[in-house]
Amino acid sequence: MASKSPYSHRDPMLKKRDEFEDILEERRNSSDLRYALRCYAPVLYKGVTPCKASLLKTMVLQSDQLHYVIDQVSKETGEAADVIQEEASAILEEMAHRQQLSTVRFFAFTLSKAFKALFRSICVNEEGIQRLQQAIQEHPVVLLPSHRSYMDFLLMSYILYTYDLALPVIAAGMDFMAMKFVGEMLRMSGAFFIRRSFGGDKLYWAVFSEYVQTMLRNGFAPIEFFLEGTRSRTCKSLTPKLGLFNIVMDPFFKGEVFDVNLVPVSISYERILEETLYARELLGVPKPKESTSGLFKARKVFSEDYGSIHVYFGQPVSVRSLAQGRVNRRQFNLMPRHIPKRASEETQDFVNDSAYRLVRAQEENMVLKPWVLVVSLLLQNHHQSQTAGQEQGMALEELTKQAVWLRGLSREYGAFLHWPDHVPPSEVVSSSLSLHQGLVRISDGRVRLALGEQGGPVGPGESRGAATPEEELLSQAVIVLSCASYRNQVLHVFLRPALLASAIHTASSAKKEEVYNSFSFLRNMFSNEFILCPGATVQDFEEACYLLVKTGVLQVSQQEVLVTDRGHKTLAFLTAILDPFLQGYQVVCRYLCEEATEALTEKDFIPAVQKFIVKLILAGSLRYCEVLSSDLQKNALAALLRLGAVRKTKGADQVTLKVNKVMVNSLEDTLGGKLPTQKAVLARL
Repeated sequence: MASKSPYSHRDPMLKKRDEFEDILEERRNSSDLRYALRCYAPVLYKGVTPCKASLLKTMVLQSDQLHYVIDQVSKETGEAADVIQEEASAILEEMAHRQQLSTVRFFAFTLSKAFKALFRSICVNEEGIQRLQQAIQEHPVVLLPSHRSYMDFLLMSYILYTYDLALPVIAAGMDFMAMKFVGEMLRMSGAFFIRRSFGGDKLYWAVFSEYVQTMLRNGFAPIEFFLEGTRSRTCKSLTPKLGLFNIVMDPFFKGEVFDVNLVPVSISYERILEETLYARELLGVPKPKESTSGLFKARKVFSEDYGSIHVYFGQPVSVRSLAQGRVNRRQFNLMPRHIPKRASEETQDFVNDSAYRLVRAQEENMVLKPWVLVVSLLLQNHHQSQTAGQEQGMALEELTKQAVWLRGLSREYGAFLHWPDHVPPSEVVSSSLSLHQGLVRISDGRVRLALGEQGGPVGPGESRGAATPEEELLSQAVIVLSCASYRNQVLHVFLRPALLASAIHTASSAKKEEVYNSFSFLRNMFSNEFILCPGATVQDFEEACYLLVKTGVLQVSQQEVLVTDRGHKTLAFLTAILDPFLQGYQVVCRYLCEEATEALTEKDFIPAVQKFIVKLILAGSLRYCEVLSSDLQKNALAALLRLGAVRKTKGADQVTLKVNKVMVNSLEDTLGGKLPTQKAVLARL
């Protein structure tokens, strides 16, 4: 039975979660070849038989919706409808999957070998698999996994094959298709390839949407795509992209299917294969092109230990139940179904709200390993040591003690923490440090980040001579950003209490209204940075108050928010976890006020900001390497554009940024806790 909504309980500790089983255990004890060649006969939606690729293409090309758009494009361009029909056929040929069981079996065999070499275990919640099996038989299913690694979609298909479930048809980017041999192999295992952006290409959009909806309406296979649109290089959840999500909701709105089951899937990696690659990308080193030769060069990863993976299949969410009382479907009956219609504001709000709540459901079922707590403490210690000019690092005993304290706090806040309680904490922490030995160093009983011991970003064919201060800084930033990506995995647990802690820090008094206004401002400012559901400010404030009162940090009355004597330690941790983001947004504002010219283009923005930040760090006036992250800078700009402090002006061949320096300066002051301006800023927002 699909649940109505992915809302969490008021007290997150009461949330019941399933047990896991390690699917690699059986693979280590039996033949991979027998596994790959075993009988595979999954049950499909209402017992439909699998659809051949050729029949699916015919159904798409003969659909009323596509014919309508072909006629429209023909009238607009003056081209013959037959020519445009051929174009549509070519688009579909380039896009469509051609799933073949022989290829699936090949992947089952090779992935078994690869996964056993890379990972200690792949743990799956079996109850979630049983719920999915039921959901597939009842209604069309859309699988929505989190996206942190290239490994994600291979892993999903591998798990479904293991449990004899219908293999999904997976939306993949065109860059994968360019990989010789591998691209076609992916197509034959269920991938269909789409352009990263279609602009205003009506025909491409029509072919794409009809292809996806034909599969969905007929229940030929579960459809899988990433709500976040792309891999998260920071390991924070990204704000959802709504294009494909709108397409899978549409058949329900039009009454073409009774219901659709949306299944959020949370994939948690103890150690990410791409950890330093992501850090380099965030520092401006171009992402390597996907290629088959690149895949073979990556074989050295097989000599490394990447720990365990946890995959949690969440409760199927019924679109029908979600839409009850939210969407009036009669509006979709006012014209023939095949005529494209712009969704009403009510429908757009519903789709957006649903997408956010599904990403939140992904976050809540992310399994956190002890390392994310350990590295959070090490990063805070690193920043504090830099500021105070103290010796870097923490005594191992003290680190263990603080990690145990943070374990308790994170559990109180509802973290899905996988900490082996039967093992002494010192062993748990030491094991975590050992797995991530590329990022930390232990000497004389002290643990510190491995700064200055890895090469910084160097381009292909470049050699490394004596490092300049800038190169040394970027080398350190690779380590810091890699560590931050693990710290970011726990941010969703602490986010709302951290926003409240920062609001208490910046509010002009302990009055509840002042603290709420400060909270509301910060939440609004960071709504491009974190998953904060639209329209839930009051709910988030109440949740944060509830958690901080429950853990003895605050006393909250109708009028006041007061910090208890024993609450200062928790409050200090919470404000520190958010501080790099506050500093990052402030420095972006500072750049726009002090350095930005009238000719600043959107394309030049991130390189220019990064150059400005390097200068500030080397001069000693900024302490966070983390603010060099292009993701943070991009999100800060998106917030300023949303708030109207920066405007985009489109020219002939580039987009220029127009800065309202008074407003940007006012926002910078408010972020820094200079409160006389806060009411004015809030009034403007």
